[in-house]
Amino acid sequence: MKESEVRARAFAMPLTNPAYPPGPYRFRDREFLIITYRTDPERLRAVVPEPLELDEPLVRYEFIRMPDSTGFGDYTETGQVIPVSFRGRKGGYTLCMFLNDHPPIAGGRELWGFPKKLASPTLRAEIDMLVGTLDYGPVRVATGTMGYKHREADLAAVTAALSAPNYLLKIIPHVDGTPRICELVEYYLEDIAVKGAWTGPAALSLTPHALAPVAELPVLEIVSALHIVSDLTLGLGKVVYDYLG
Repeated sequence: MKESEVRARAFAMPLTNPAYPPGPYRFRDREFLIITYRTDPERLRAVVPEPLELDEPLVRYEFIRMPDSTGFGDYTETGQVIPVSFRGRKGGYTLCMFLNDHPPIAGGRELWGFPKKLASPTLRAEIDMLVGTLDYGPVRVATGTMGYKHREADLAAVTAALSAPNYLLKIIPHVDGTPRICELVEYYLEDIAVKGAWTGPAALSLTPHALAPVAELPVLEIVSALHIVSDLTLGLGKVVYDYLG
C-alpha cells in the first residue's frame, strides 16, 4: 500500500478494517435510568480536574440501554457523570463508563476520550420497577432501582438537560509512555427527540471494587431519578483546554 493510500484511508485501527465506522452516530430508542445522589464533597473534588468547577456535591449515576445505534450496534453502558461548570457553562463531566461492546469502547476512547472499560451492565424493566446493574467479572458493583413510570417528567426540562455540554478528559500516551494528548474535550448530544420521561422513587447501591471504583463516591442521599426514552445523535467534540499546551 502506497503512502498516499495510507493517508487517504487512515481513520482508525486496524487500517484495513477499522474497529468502528466514521460518524455521525445516531441512537434510536436510547433508554436512560439516571439516579442523582449527594456524595462526599472532598472525595468529589479529588476526582474532578481543573479548570472544571463544582457547584454541589452531586453525582449522576447513569444506566443507558442502546438497542439501535449506527456503527455500534446493540449494547448497554453505565457510569458516573458529575455536574460541573466550565467558564460559566453548566454541564456534565464523565468520570467513568463501563460497557459490553468493543466498537464503542474503542471509538469512544480514541475519538472523544470517553473513559470506557469492558464490563457487563444491564438495564431492564422487572414487573413494577426499572432495574440497572453493573457486574465487573463475577462481582456485582452497582444496582439501581426505580419505580416504573410513576410520574411524567417535564419533557422540555429533560430535553434542555440532555442538550447541555458534556466534558471528557482525553488522555493518549506517546509510544514511549509519556503523555502525547491530555485535553479537556467538550461535546453535545444533538437532534434530540425525547419520546417519554418519567420520575419516581429510586435507590442505588454501590459495592467497592478495585477496577470499578464507583463506590469511592458514596451514596449519602438520593436526590432524584429519571427514566428517559429518546432518539439522539452523538455529536463529535472539540478541544476546549490543552493540559500540555
